[in-house]
Amino acid sequence: MKNLFLPIIISISLIGLLASCDNSIESSEANLENQLDSLSYSFGYLQGGSLFNEGIEEVDVKNYLAGLNTAFKDEESAIDEGAMQQLIQTFFADLQTQQMQRQAEEADLNIAQGNAFLEENALNSDVTETESGLQYRVLEEGSGARPSATDEVEVHYEGSLLSEEVFDSSYERGEPIVFPLNQVIPGWTEGVQLMNVGSKYQFFIPAELAYGNNPPPGSIIPPGAVLIFEVELLDIK
Repeated sequence: MKNLFLPIIISISLIGLLASCDNSIESSEANLENQLDSLSYSFGYLQGGSLFNEGIEEVDVKNYLAGLNTAFKDEESAIDEGAMQQLIQTFFADLQTQQMQRQAEEADLNIAQGNAFLEENALNSDVTETESGLQYRVLEEGSGARPSATDEVEVHYEGSLLSEEVFDSSYERGEPIVFPLNQVIPGWTEGVQLMNVGSKYQFFIPAELAYGNNPPPGSIIPPGAVLIFEVELLDIK
């Protein structure tokens, strides 16, 4: 039997160990009487989660298990293996296209919402907007040196969305972070250079100076989002 499935399918194909189909495939109630039962359930749960996370929300379980049984018995497939490969590749290509379309639509909405926020925010007397569109508010002004783009800086920070949901915080982790200033999002590179050591600023970063339409995988940051950071510049390394 050839290994013809895409990596996501290959990596989770061990679920075939439980494909004997003696129990009802309609039931989600587990019967965990021994180690094999628990192991089999674990394979099924983890595979289901992996498929769902890849955007696969519907599978014909009966035919799926039939295919697994056929493979594990090394019997002839009901579908040509080349056709299987093409089916799977076409499915994932279509899925990616759909996801990109949804992401673009979501980004358009978030960009419009972000622009409206930034326009209103710029009217505040304590908010300054730079030529790039970065906005900032001075919370505390320090008296130390200012970094350049090539410096390493030590900061404490908290990042949130317009909804005020926090997506990252060095304060929550209990330790500051050190990084080269030219290896972060443009809004940070520009903004932190405005700060003296000992300062604390609030930055309002437009999407084009943050992650644009491509936020980090697994992050709660949506595409096209304005990001709000409170940044405390502790030191220049």
